[in-house]
Amino acid sequence: MTPQLQQAIKLLQMSNFELEAYVEGELERNPLLEREDSVLKPDSAEPALAEPADRDAPEADLYLGEDAPVLSGAADSLDTDYDNLYDGDSGADRALADQSEPPFNTDWSSAGAGGGSFQENDYNLEDRISADISLRDHLLGQLHLSLRDPRQRLIGAQLIDNLDEAGYLTEAPARIAARHGATPEEVEAVLKILQGFDPAGVCARSLAECLEIQLRERNRMDPAMQALLENLPLLARHDRAALMKLCGVDAEDLTDMIAEIRALDPKPGLTFGGEPAQPIVPDVFVRKAPDGGWMVELNNATLPKVLINTQYCARVVKQKINSQDRAYISDCLSNANWLVKSLEQRARTILKVSSELVRQQQAFFEHGVAHLKPLNLRAIADAIEMHESTVSRVTANKYIATHRGIYDMKYFFTASIASSEGGDAHSAEAVRHKIRTLIDAEHPAKILSDDRLVALLREQGMDIARRTVAKYREALRIPSSVERRRAKRMTA
Repeated sequence: MTPQLQQAIKLLQMSNFELEAYVEGELERNPLLEREDSVLKPDSAEPALAEPADRDAPEADLYLGEDAPVLSGAADSLDTDYDNLYDGDSGADRALADQSEPPFNTDWSSAGAGGGSFQENDYNLEDRISADISLRDHLLGQLHLSLRDPRQRLIGAQLIDNLDEAGYLTEAPARIAARHGATPEEVEAVLKILQGFDPAGVCARSLAECLEIQLRERNRMDPAMQALLENLPLLARHDRAALMKLCGVDAEDLTDMIAEIRALDPKPGLTFGGEPAQPIVPDVFVRKAPDGGWMVELNNATLPKVLINTQYCARVVKQKINSQDRAYISDCLSNANWLVKSLEQRARTILKVSSELVRQQQAFFEHGVAHLKPLNLRAIADAIEMHESTVSRVTANKYIATHRGIYDMKYFFTASIASSEGGDAHSAEAVRHKIRTLIDAEHPAKILSDDRLVALLREQGMDIARRTVAKYREALRIPSSVERRRAKRMTA
């Protein structure tokens, strides 16, 4: 494969953020490339310098009606040599092609970012300063006020630098002491001071220590509470009988102690800033059409728009330049043409794959997750005459925005669960959804065991083994029937 073909393969599986960063680098390296929005309009005072390459623009959307063909317009005339980018029967491609089922319990959500102004009504300087400060800066400020010894300050700074985003110490004090030529006692002494900083519970080495720091600040540490902190695994399993025996308290006192524990913050560092979470930006929009079909559209905001400045190229070539400069300009023009073509081909391929995906999962869009069909990469690849590895690359790091939420494209590829009645198979995701629905609706006096879930699912036409139910339940982070029974007794 040529380097350009290798890069084209990489472009297919890039997320929109990665693609934007890549195009920014190409704009900096190649003087013949310009952003479309930087080009002057035809009716402006000066003529536009950049011109698009001689090509057909990709279809902006594709309509899927009841009797619509598989594709229409430009999406039908794709270059199949590009669509079937497949770099041999390599292990990596086979692994990509085999990824037919996404991780369990996929839950996608998007976050917006608001703007601000300097008007009196909505500007709060204190809020903005406090929102931008990091946990490290917050602790270093307290460190300089609390300690004057330069040696202690250095040890304290090293301890702060070894905190994770939740505020926990990630390295043993003994290792920090050995690395900086201090004694373990010195590091422990400084650590004890840092554990008194705000927020309460910061610089702890374990969850029990984090909770203990907060309880001591509230003057609520006693032998019974200490015993409870030393047996947190029993608390997680809701083993009240064992806890009452170890703590030496009755049921009412234990309930009060558990309520106090739940009121504490197990991750105090998260109250401070860190890197803001990147919002999920969908690559494709799926909307209901007026006549009942589905409209599949590319998100133009995620498609970098670059043009080739042919006039600038012509002016440079007309000048008297040496052969080395002429070769450089020729190489830039070739790379620019390749990038423009590759970006448009990438957009068309995404549209083609997502359109077929929506067509095959139309029941999901109509009725919800319970109607999600079993689907693998080969089914999509065969329908649109592409290789599985190409479909796998296209669906990697891509998101679809629907009226039901934003989903990773991999979400729609699920394993098949046989039907107990000989009918159509059920998707694994639909079975997991049914398990969650049954457990959410269970009566506190009649907790459903895994065996009972198997029986209920088979009554609804889903032939599934008990171990598979247990695996799906654990993937959904749903406790066992014993743990659920204990939890509901505690809240009763």
